[in-house]
Amino acid sequence: MRDALGSVQSVLVLGGNSEIALAIVDRLVASRCKKVVLGVRSPASATTTLNRLRSSGVDADTIVFDALDPASHAKVIDAAADRIGDLDMVILAFGVLGEQSEFNADPVAAAEAARVNFVGAVSSGLATAAKLRAQGHGTILAITSVAGVRARADNFVYGSTKAGMDAFAQGLGDSLIGSGARCVVVRPGFVHTRMTEGMKPAPFAATPDKIADAVINGLQKNKEMIWAPPILSTLFTILRHLPRPLWRKISAG
Repeated sequence: MRDALGSVQSVLVLGGNSEIALAIVDRLVASRCKKVVLGVRSPASATTTLNRLRSSGVDADTIVFDALDPASHAKVIDAAADRIGDLDMVILAFGVLGEQSEFNADPVAAAEAARVNFVGAVSSGLATAAKLRAQGHGTILAITSVAGVRARADNFVYGSTKAGMDAFAQGLGDSLIGSGARCVVVRPGFVHTRMTEGMKPAPFAATPDKIADAVINGLQKNKEMIWAPPILSTLFTILRHLPRPLWRKISAG
């Protein structure tokens, strides 16, 4: 449960090595969050993060989470709750970017990316929602992408998976109204992370810290949709309505 000041006390991160999610966790820890579980495919991959969190007095642990194993997702959520009690926040932060040229040459790889980014979000999101409904409180933080607002020719597989996740998360949030739980959609733009290393930055590129600051600010304002950075909301209000020939020209630039 949140403490008397309304601060998040426990967090489960599905995609526990996400630099964006971990930057958010750092800010929650600074605001008195004391329990963190990192859902990762390989617990060894999160050792450094665990040690850092534990050195700050956080009760931190890992749990095995595989986005490609939807049958296990409800069990993962239950196991995390067994370890740390009620889940105040669950961050859906897993996903793969991939290369559009590789997807064009290998449709099976494209389908696998879709299974991770969209199908995995559906199964884990629904399992999480069921747990939060039973608790009567809690927040799902679904990290999607502005790439899903309007797909570009150079990453339309990734963009379409994020569009699906975004629509799912919005609907999930609507379904939770009145339950005490909620789902907040986060739409980051280009973020300088390991995943985007070597890529040409898009306009208004940000760091994980800047994204985390925008998320915390949005949560404090009780927003259902958080654009990160916020200027992307205004930008895409225009871009999403451009004629397709003009959009193709601009997005290829």
